Amino acid sequence: MTEAHGGLRLLAARDGRESRDRLEILTALIEGPGFDPLLRSEVIKVPPEHAAFGWGCRVPDCERSVHGTSDLCNTHRQQWSAHGGDEADRAVFLRTATPLPQVTSAFTGLCRVTCCERVALGHKHRFCARHDHRWRRASARARTRGIDFDLDAWLSEEIPYPGFGTCVVACCRDGALSPLGLCPNHDQRYARAGRPGGAELPKNWYSAEPDPEFPVVRYEDERAFREWCRTTDPVLRVGEINLLGLNPLLRAEIQWGLFGHLQHNPRTRWAPVAVQSLVNTCRQLNSLIDLDLNVCSTRSRVLAREMLQGLRPVYVTPSETREAGYVELDHFGTGIRGMHSHYDLSGVSQRWLRDLLWDYLTNLLRTPGSPRTRAPYNDMRRACLELSAYLELGAENGGHDPALLRAEHVHRFLADQRHRARNSMPSLVVRLRTGKPTTVTDTTLHFTFSQARRIMRWALESGEADRIGLDREFVTAFPPMGTGTHRTRSPFTDEVARALAADDNLQRFADTYDPGDRGLRDIWETIIVTGRRAGEVLKLRLDCVGRYNKLPMLWHDQTKVGNYDQAVRLPERTYQRIRERQSLTLARFEGRFGRRPTRQERARMALFPATKHNPGFERSVSYGWYGAAFHDWVSELDLGSCVTHQARHTLATKLLANGAGLHHIKQFLGHVSTRMAEHYAKVAVSEIEDVLQHVWVAGPGAARPGEPLSTGTTPLDRRQAEALALDLTRRSTPAEGGFCTFQPVVDGGACPWSLNCHNCDKFVLSGADLLYWRRKREQWMSIAERAPDDNTADYLHQVFEPTARAIDGLEKALAGLGLLEDALALDLRRPQDYFHRMWSTAFRATDLADAAAAEENTYDDEDTTDDQEACA
Repeated sequence: MTEAHGGLRLLAARDGRESRDRLEILTALIEGPGFDPLLRSEVIKVPPEHAAFGWGCRVPDCERSVHGTSDLCNTHRQQWSAHGGDEADRAVFLRTATPLPQVTSAFTGLCRVTCCERVALGHKHRFCARHDHRWRRASARARTRGIDFDLDAWLSEEIPYPGFGTCVVACCRDGALSPLGLCPNHDQRYARAGRPGGAELPKNWYSAEPDPEFPVVRYEDERAFREWCRTTDPVLRVGEINLLGLNPLLRAEIQWGLFGHLQHNPRTRWAPVAVQSLVNTCRQLNSLIDLDLNVCSTRSRVLAREMLQGLRPVYVTPSETREAGYVELDHFGTGIRGMHSHYDLSGVSQRWLRDLLWDYLTNLLRTPGSPRTRAPYNDMRRACLELSAYLELGAENGGHDPALLRAEHVHRFLADQRHRARNSMPSLVVRLRTGKPTTVTDTTLHFTFSQARRIMRWALESGEADRIGLDREFVTAFPPMGTGTHRTRSPFTDEVARALAADDNLQRFADTYDPGDRGLRDIWETIIVTGRRAGEVLKLRLDCVGRYNKLPMLWHDQTKVGNYDQAVRLPERTYQRIRERQSLTLARFEGRFGRRPTRQERARMALFPATKHNPGFERSVSYGWYGAAFHDWVSELDLGSCVTHQARHTLATKLLANGAGLHHIKQFLGHVSTRMAEHYAKVAVSEIEDVLQHVWVAGPGAARPGEPLSTGTTPLDRRQAEALALDLTRRSTPAEGGFCTFQPVVDGGACPWSLNCHNCDKFVLSGADLLYWRRKREQWMSIAERAPDDNTADYLHQVFEPTARAIDGLEKALAGLGLLEDALALDLRRPQDYFHRMWSTAFRATDLADAAAAEENTYDDEDTTDDQEACA
């Protein structure tokens, strides 16, 4: 009883007192208000449609039990196989199939003679042995006399006889057939067993039976007969789990195991016949702990393991789990997704370190906001496993004495892990399920020392380090690892996005990898258009869409960030696909159960239900199934390395490119912070549309003020634009009314022209400076109008003319990019406007004035031509 039960070694009872205590605990739990009353009986009669132990055929009103793993009886299963229809036809088959009665019954009932208490024999007239004997004699006399035998008249004259009590077999409550004390079924089974003990009745005992002094039963060995009655199995009955005759502790353990399965794992159906098989295997045991799993059938072994796992939190205290080196999650009333209740820590060889890990994890589990996934727990355990393995090899006394540990041990441990990560060497202790050692990487190195530092700091703060004698020098030697390397997925390129959204490829995706039409294509299309996480789409409920104010909306749960019942807009096409999927799921439910779901069942149903172990269609398809199909599909399309999550980055990129702010992206994608939204949308900052807005123009001091660097508003190709943005955005410095691009000044040197920026050919204008220069122009015009004479006014206009032409060129460049209205609407009085996109829309002020003049000359030429044509 050590490893055979998967870490259940503490369950073995050590004395009779402990067995009594366990029985008292289980009895109190079973009698509690939360226990299912159905499971309290010694003979559990399971309803045919029970969620966890159901056995009835899916055909309405069919009384026969299911066959094997099918949900149909054997006859209907054969009919359905011969029908050869697909899943859509199953609902029609269930509605039209003929229900079948139960063909056999293990209980024959009482004798049909009125008030007779004896059990009937198994023939059509249903007479007990004595009345059967009298009926045969009476019918024989009638035939001899040549008269018709009147059965009803004969029955009216018969007198009833008292019964023989219940069957003496410990697991049976049926009436006894004879003074031998066995029911009809066990009487036949006793004969087939060779009549152990030699119990028998005299020949024709029923004719001499009324004599009370007649010795009815004779035994060769009565003790052997009684032993057979104690150990024989009950009669197998459809829908019954017979616990009669079991040791009280064993019976309570099985009842508690059935209740635990009903509470924690109802998706897996335990047929009563399978449970009864396990019960029969354990019939001679005192406790389920004594069962040897190696001699059980495969099905019984699965059931017994789950029952034993359910008993462990009841039998074992937290302090005992600490001694044994594991954490029992059920002791803390929590469950971690993807983890069993038993969490093993025995791989940490140093007792002080293992106890420290146990104390830290249990303290974390008691915290209201404890992690809901297994990754933090696994990371902490891995850190302690790596440290334990190193100390076992590189520390004095194998690291078992914490007082001997110093900072040098931590330093050598860090050097060893770095060496392994740099050379891709295997771990000392951590292994895959196949037994192969995992490879140490920079990521595992970061998590190992981050978690080791965390647990050591916790030991120092909680006083555990002082209690166990751990030196402070050792605790503080674990270095801070920072935030680590965080890589984010890049958006899909245009070519990849088109390939993954092409209708032909999507249809191939569905036909090849989803022949059962479980919704693979619908899942992927919903992820594309909504940017939801894959898990959020996979776990959509059936009623997840609806129209609100005539707009189609998708309702989902963002469980990763704790946001529930969130709505997002849907395209009409996707909305209609989900509606079709709803109809298909409802049809499959009707095909499975032969009826439409109730309102309560519909509220719990999944939009994409799993095919197996899914009563009620409440469990969704797994991410493993979807992820494997998506990977194979992308490989078939030869698109390189692509994952589903890149669709989320792509949508964030498109949202930012179309004017959405980071706060909009955060709200739409369900991020926990704007910083996370930046991780998803950072590529969008360098979108080609934004790069093309970085058109720089020459300043008024240039040879040709206002000349655009690009040819007017003609778009640059991608390579030119990226090279331009990289060069100009990094090699400029702010100046009054624009930017300076003179490199000595950009590098921090003094300006050789005494900051005469407005007359410098290195000065450039940005889109956010338009209103500034418009006000400058109005100021110069106002000064010129107030000049004392015309010569002074003409001089002022002449001085400002290059600047005016640069402003005209800036306006034309902005208008060509469609940004003139944004630039005019920019209000620099509000602080948030300093982050407006117009600040990144800068123009090099080289020949804007000449560009404006060239346009005016064009207009003049057009006017001259018109005049000439008019004169002609």
